[in-house]
Amino acid sequence: MKRIKTKNSVCYYPRRFRDWAWLWALSCWLLGTPSQGEEFTFDAAEFEKKPYHFGGYAELRPVLSGLDRDAALHRLRFFAEDGGRTTVEYNGRLQIEGDLEQGIGRAFMRLNSDYDNTAAGESFKTTVYDGYLSLKPTPNLTLEVGKKSLRWGTGYAWNPVAFLGRAKDPDDPELNLEGFILASVSWIKSFSGPLQTLSLSPVLLPVYDGFNDDFGETGHLNIGGKLYALLADTDIDLLFLAGGSGPNRYGFDFARNLTPNFEIHGEFAYLRNVRKRFLDATGLGGEREEDTLSYLIGLRYLTEAETTWIVEYYHNGAGFNREEMESFYRFVNRGYETFLATGDASGLERAENAGQGGYARMNPMRHYLYLRAGQKEPFDILYFNPAVTAIINLADGSFSLSPEVLYTAVTNLELRLKTTFLAGKRLSEFGEKQNDWRLELRMRYYF
Repeated sequence: MKRIKTKNSVCYYPRRFRDWAWLWALSCWLLGTPSQGEEFTFDAAEFEKKPYHFGGYAELRPVLSGLDRDAALHRLRFFAEDGGRTTVEYNGRLQIEGDLEQGIGRAFMRLNSDYDNTAAGESFKTTVYDGYLSLKPTPNLTLEVGKKSLRWGTGYAWNPVAFLGRAKDPDDPELNLEGFILASVSWIKSFSGPLQTLSLSPVLLPVYDGFNDDFGETGHLNIGGKLYALLADTDIDLLFLAGGSGPNRYGFDFARNLTPNFEIHGEFAYLRNVRKRFLDATGLGGEREEDTLSYLIGLRYLTEAETTWIVEYYHNGAGFNREEMESFYRFVNRGYETFLATGDASGLERAENAGQGGYARMNPMRHYLYLRAGQKEPFDILYFNPAVTAIINLADGSFSLSPEVLYTAVTNLELRLKTTFLAGKRLSEFGEKQNDWRLELRMRYYF
């Protein structure tokens, strides 16, 4: 195995990369390209709106990961076993969706089934991501009830104002997410003048045992809402959530096209009395309440050469500072040394509980920069779209770098090869992740 040294870390380039490259090339050759001589026909019936829709995708995603055996999160995950230098996992997904529309009514359903075969074992799970009914008695009024994923916010990688949604994975932010059971009303009105559109969307979200109980504290009926305005060609949202299952939250977001190819956007979220649990290097835990402010500012720019740039700065007001994260990593390392010397894993078990409480989640700290550049069909190579993404922790200088290529020569089939390298000093976020690198091939067929 050849090592590639960077300033603050060591990344590993396995010989197995060559095998993956051959697999990628062979897949592209076998699948071929679409026929160039198909005859064009026109059928008016194909353009008639049907009262129903059914579709989705099937996906196969093998993953090869290189482990950092000296990292705190690797020790926390594999302390009782020898995880080796690399791990291989096989993931499959079937996501199907359909809707039926009749008169003023519409029913929508999205099911997600995941198969995972990883170092943690084999699992299969089917989840209803969305399943709701909607009524539209007038063109300006819509009523909805059921399980739905609400996409609040204008950010691409993060959404601090997504008060009624689950957190995105900034490494793959376009994935569909599981929703919550709720009831909502949407009223919309158009105007002439600087205020072009106004929309009001109140939401009720109950949280009880067995009913949205993963949202927050049970036994509460939460009330939220969004007021949207298209004002002077600027999209603006005012948002709030209250009710007891979590801290009261108030937010604001905007998006505006300065030119047809240049857009800016931002989000601001203020949360009252956020409970924050912490753990110091000696293992002593504590909890405090504080008001927090989280915000995001970003831009999206399309060049004349069809390169898309996305840049976002994210401040997570509820995140841990550098000293708090370093204390947690030191406690994990101390617990691991105790386990090796005595077999006592109690310290690591306490650290694992703290990790589930926030330390081991995605982007647990406060200051992040997201950069993505994607090029459409460079050098006129049809159906070939490369991109590279970087997520940088500005507090400790650690980062992840993810180059990828997307190939779509066959109708309804996507092939994506993506590599992620993690780099950082010891006691930094990406320097203490359990992986040094990760390579995945995603084969997705839409139907």
